[in-house]
Amino acid sequence: MSMSIQGKAAIVTGAARGVGLAIARHLTERGAQVMFADNDEAALSSVVSDYENDQSQVRRFAGNMSEKLAMANLLSATLDAFDRVDILVNAHRFVKDSDPLDTDMDTLEEMLRQNLTSSLRLSQMVAKRMIKQAEGEGPASQTGAIVNISTLAARRPIPSMLGYSIACAAQEQATRGLALALAPHRIRVNGVSFSSVMSHELQCALKEDPDKRAQIIAGTPLGRIAPADELAETVHYLVSDGARFVTGQILTVDGGRSLADSVTAQIL
Repeated sequence: MSMSIQGKAAIVTGAARGVGLAIARHLTERGAQVMFADNDEAALSSVVSDYENDQSQVRRFAGNMSEKLAMANLLSATLDAFDRVDILVNAHRFVKDSDPLDTDMDTLEEMLRQNLTSSLRLSQMVAKRMIKQAEGEGPASQTGAIVNISTLAARRPIPSMLGYSIACAAQEQATRGLALALAPHRIRVNGVSFSSVMSHELQCALKEDPDKRAQIIAGTPLGRIAPADELAETVHYLVSDGARFVTGQILTVDGGRSLADSVTAQIL
């Protein structure tokens, strides 16, 4: 089983911080050419400055990942830099509280646009390019790999974040549907759902309420919060030839948290 991604060209969105940054750095360290993409230009410039002496391997793109024009420009910039695209990781996420009884649909629409529509549209654009560049290649070759990042909120709704929970669930269904649609083109589409992983959002939450750390650890069977690097290793597997017969799957990286019953845990 080969886990090599040496020489592959990848786009990673949400790459300025947290999970997206960990994934982008991991793929770079494993020999891929990586386009770091994010909305936050200042944060993006800071992290990419670490690679300023290796412009052949790392580039950056700043733009609103929920806008169609920005997505088109991102793909164009990637092709200009690397001539092709083999891997897409949609790690861009927008997390926001919402009142479950608020009938104003603006928040839900924003959650869907940021967390579902943006990744689906970019996947469609990139898939078309992958199909085009694979013309003439043998039937055994892998055309490309796409990975969508979601969270446990897709399966365990959080009332105070109802819009985000709905968007995560919709994204996971889009992952499965797109996997079926692109399988004949030898493009694999999978997802990674995480929890109890040190994302940027979790870092911010722990700064505001340090007591949450103990609560999360207590609710995680493996008894710890994992660094974002461990999630990046799962993404690496999914985009490599080691997972060449894996598509339409949502792998869970949560230390067993999705298996735990908090009520039973309290009783026992």
